[in-house]
Amino acid sequence: MNENELSFEEAMVELEKIVEQLEEGDVPLEKAINYYQDGMKLSKVCNDKLINVQEKMTKIMNEQGELKPFDLQEEE
Repeated sequence: MNENELSFEEAMVELEKIVEQLEEGDVPLEKAINYYQDGMKLSKVCNDKLINVQEKMTKIMNEQGELKPFDLQEEE
């Protein structure tokens, strides 16, 4: 399946599996590199989907039709 066809939740589950594999430490170097590359792709998919949602929320939140910034706040 293409990474872009995954939902945000599916991409996060796959990313978590990769992180678990890498954290175990028993992964051969070449496999670890492949996991890392796949993880970066999934991370980009998640980020792109969040940006898309942010843009949609900006449009929805503004009743006058003017685009105003809407920033997602990260928990600290």
